[in-house]
Amino acid sequence: MNKIRNIELAESGKQKIEWVKKNMPLLRSLEEEFIETKPFEGVRISVSVHLEAKTAYLSKVLASGGAEVSVTGSNPLSTQDDVAAALAKDGLMVYAWYNATDEEFEEHLNLALGYKPNIIIDDGGDLVHLLHTKKKELLPHIMGGCEETTTGILRLKAMEKEGELKFPMVAVNNAYCKYLFDNRYGTGQSVWDGINRTTNLIVAGKDVVVVGYGWCGKGIAMRAKGFGASVMVCEIDPIKAAEAVMDGFKVMTMDEASTLGDIFITVTGCNRVIHKEHYMKMKDGAILCNAGHFDVEISVPELEKMACEKRVQRKNIMGYKMEDGRWINLLAEGRLVNLAAGDGHPAEIMDMSFALQALSAQYVLSNYMDLGNRVVDVPEEIDKRVALMKLKSWGITIDQLTYEQKKYLESWC
Repeated sequence: MNKIRNIELAESGKQKIEWVKKNMPLLRSLEEEFIETKPFEGVRISVSVHLEAKTAYLSKVLASGGAEVSVTGSNPLSTQDDVAAALAKDGLMVYAWYNATDEEFEEHLNLALGYKPNIIIDDGGDLVHLLHTKKKELLPHIMGGCEETTTGILRLKAMEKEGELKFPMVAVNNAYCKYLFDNRYGTGQSVWDGINRTTNLIVAGKDVVVVGYGWCGKGIAMRAKGFGASVMVCEIDPIKAAEAVMDGFKVMTMDEASTLGDIFITVTGCNRVIHKEHYMKMKDGAILCNAGHFDVEISVPELEKMACEKRVQRKNIMGYKMEDGRWINLLAEGRLVNLAAGDGHPAEIMDMSFALQALSAQYVLSNYMDLGNRVVDVPEEIDKRVALMKLKSWGITIDQLTYEQKKYLESWC
């Protein structure tokens, strides 16, 4: 039995799914292929990804290939109840609702695993964690899975290093067609969509602090620059810091930046990168938001403890008044601002990422016996297939090496 808020919302969710489907030609192509070939016939797949329209369409594509699909969210504030209702009405097993408590969220994850999945699609590692702790009895059913995020892969790598990972996981996030596009252009646009619609403030002329200069941070900084902001980058990796300088950004420590920033965006995958010492120095009216997977990058407990007053400033903005009268504003409770206060990445971007997910799940199904209990890269042929599919959807063809050119590149004399 499904666990959703209200099945009567299904029509609204259906409209959202139909809209993204029209703008996701790669998944449409795979759906047509899967309907004919049924690669997942008899296979059970559990999906834990931010439950909005694009994830819903991925789930439907997997189901079109014959899979029995159960779906839950990967963040309590990113689930869209009308989309969950639409999926449930279409016959998928759905366990999620917006603003779930911690207890409800874990219950939904457990229910999604209740069908003894063979393959998991994870976002942040919640399903993997449960399967290795409270749901170990399900491990014999698992062939493997796919991980969507940098944060999830960090967890998986730690498990692999300690010999704790019990099945293969494909690192979808590490594919070129994921991080070069989803992480950079998708995050760059969707984070600012979330900030702008939530605050209704201009970005031009403001001092923006981007904490972390991985591919997501690069996209956010690039878009901030395009909006006319003065951008500062905080980074622990000297190579990335040097890259940020050459990209035209000021690089400094968080201690230095905390006195200068108007808008702070964390995107590190680490915890407590903005904390008490920084709050003490921030400008009146400073805006904080997080674009990392978990709500630990901004230390909300310390902010709560320091505040002498707090109040809702606007939807998805909580204001915290410091003892000296300054207000610090936190967006979306410190959760993923692009999903908790927006619709997530554009459909065309997620089309590439979710095509990778679908094809990687198919790869796991065909090869799990030989992959070992480790983190596996997306095969190059899948990465390139997705890129070629994307180019084809744009009506673009590219050159190919001639036989002579191939021989030249392979020779040494």
